[in-house]
Amino acid sequence: MDFGLSEKELALKEEIRRFAQAELPADWRRTTLIDWECPDFEFEMSISRKLAQKGWLVMSWPEEYGGRGASVMEQTIYEMELAYWGIPGAWMGISGTQWVGPCLMLFGTEQQRRQHLPLIASGDKDGVWCTCYSEPNAGSDFANLQTRAVRDGDDYVINGQKVWTSAAHRSRWCWLAARTDPNAAKKHRGISIFIVDMTSPGVTVNPILNYYGRHHFNEVFFDNVRVPASDLVGEENKGWYHLMQALVFERRSMAPTTYGGFKRLLEELVEYATHTEHQGQPLSQNPAVRARLADLAVELEVLKMFAFQLAWCISQGQIPAYESSRNKIASDEAMKRMALIGAELLGIYSQVDPDSEWAKLRGAIQGAYLGFPGHAIAAGTAEIEKSIMAQFKLGLPKSY
Repeated sequence: MDFGLSEKELALKEEIRRFAQAELPADWRRTTLIDWECPDFEFEMSISRKLAQKGWLVMSWPEEYGGRGASVMEQTIYEMELAYWGIPGAWMGISGTQWVGPCLMLFGTEQQRRQHLPLIASGDKDGVWCTCYSEPNAGSDFANLQTRAVRDGDDYVINGQKVWTSAAHRSRWCWLAARTDPNAAKKHRGISIFIVDMTSPGVTVNPILNYYGRHHFNEVFFDNVRVPASDLVGEENKGWYHLMQALVFERRSMAPTTYGGFKRLLEELVEYATHTEHQGQPLSQNPAVRARLADLAVELEVLKMFAFQLAWCISQGQIPAYESSRNKIASDEAMKRMALIGAELLGIYSQVDPDSEWAKLRGAIQGAYLGFPGHAIAAGTAEIEKSIMAQFKLGLPKSY
């Protein structure tokens, strides 16, 4: 494959750069390295609508569903540039744009597509989704989930608890995994996927503050929540297989966004090292510092190649099996290494809160350092991703 960008793709990068300079305040404090949520929700949604108006928010979707039929490579470049410039507006609705929408195109009903895809593509707050997978006792062992959905006439009645649900407090809709057959021979065969209106009676959202004080996660309780049977997605008890496809879509987007955000941060670390002296000379002249920054640069280039290679595979009609998991692990490792090397380089300044006058690089290193353990768990732990790679790339047998 050719890793070079076409004139059309280069023009897209330039257009996004101009958009960022025109729409974001001069003193914009990017938040994508700390968490995916902009502190100003209304501003974020206004940018989301502008992204939608330009046809970028769901650019790789077919035109009939509100996209522009762009290539996967263009989508990848868009995600890289969005993260590089810290443009808000795409992250709040990421569940809808990245995996709910594509999954509805694959195995949703025509009614579900007509109702939800235009809302997602509009960038409006009524098109914001959250994803309810994890539970207190069901994380990597996802088949252990206990949230129940019981058929009652034309409805399902849902009871249970979800945890670590990103953006649930902002979302109108929920992509929910629940158990519909508690007596299935194998636990993963009794799971189904539902669309749940978050304004339904019986839905309660409680905030979970992460350990640097940000509200992004939530716990969600379902107490006799009635969901129309028409909001079952795909086949009943086949949700495990639908969910695996959704996770492939989710993991695909991680490498481009990690690369874009950390490419910008690496540039700022290099600038910091160039203008900060230690023992009478710039840090950038220290061989150890230069080696660490060079290692980061190489790692990010590898991550970019992974992202481009996956986009190319999809463009050739191939169905990714292990590549999304590979990219997810590479993204997690890049974030971890960036955080550790950045903290080493900034020293005590890496512990300063972003709002302090003493903060360096707007506190981005502190955010990355505090955030990388959680990012390594989101969308699947390294152990899960390595198991997928072992099975689908190396051909190793399952352990059960």
